[in-house]
Amino acid sequence: MTDTAEYSRRYDPDAQHAFPDDRLNEILPELTSDPEVRTLLDAQNVNAVVRKRYNDHGPKHIEIVRNQALRLYDLLKAAGIEFNGAQDQGLEEEDEAVIIALAATLHDIGHIVHRDDHSYYSIPLAGSFLDRFLPQFYETEAAVRVKAEVLHAILCHHTEEEPLTREAGVIRVADGLDMERGRSRIPYESGGRGINTISSQAIDQVTLKPGTDAAVLVEIEMVNAAGVYQVDNLLKAKLERSLIEDEVRIIAINTKAEDPLVERIEL
Repeated sequence: MTDTAEYSRRYDPDAQHAFPDDRLNEILPELTSDPEVRTLLDAQNVNAVVRKRYNDHGPKHIEIVRNQALRLYDLLKAAGIEFNGAQDQGLEEEDEAVIIALAATLHDIGHIVHRDDHSYYSIPLAGSFLDRFLPQFYETEAAVRVKAEVLHAILCHHTEEEPLTREAGVIRVADGLDMERGRSRIPYESGGRGINTISSQAIDQVTLKPGTDAAVLVEIEMVNAAGVYQVDNLLKAKLERSLIEDEVRIIAINTKAEDPLVERIEL
């Protein structure tokens, strides 16, 4: 497995992975270039950022969540962690990564309806898209089962619903891992000073690595104690009851010595 800094942040289809990746690498280019998907991802930022002045939920957020989800999945598979979503449906192991990539891409499209309760609005929108998209790659029965798992993962990316699969848990945690300061640039520059915006501005970098006492080590660099909100409130809530909480260790370090209020957090 490639161990470069870039690979720790981005899914590389040409790299060696700890999972069968041929089907994912076939589907992913078609997914990311689909005109409906591209428009949905752009449109979902209107309610989130333009109207609600919330953190980015558009194409860049989706790209980061998808990369983090696939990287997280890869590290878990490398550590021998078994996934149950595709397996329970009688699907193939190679479908696990497909489910994760699809759910990561579509999890926030409900924002085009409203920011509030958007995960519930995402379900019919994603279902409609998947009905059109999946038959290119799957026979009817397999397409229905992949769709079921994708919708479950989308629904459970928020903490109100309990993930029943590790695929869904990966989406839930990966969504919480998009916390770097670039995510809050638009609302911050337009005057937004809510806790989500300020705390995100305090996070410099998030890196995923193989762990020693857990399958995955998440390293978070903070430049201000405000970043504690992102780590101890938002990410901690995502990790709890994710079905992968015992496999992920999180260490957040405040790199600014002149701001000693919070120096280190471990989850």
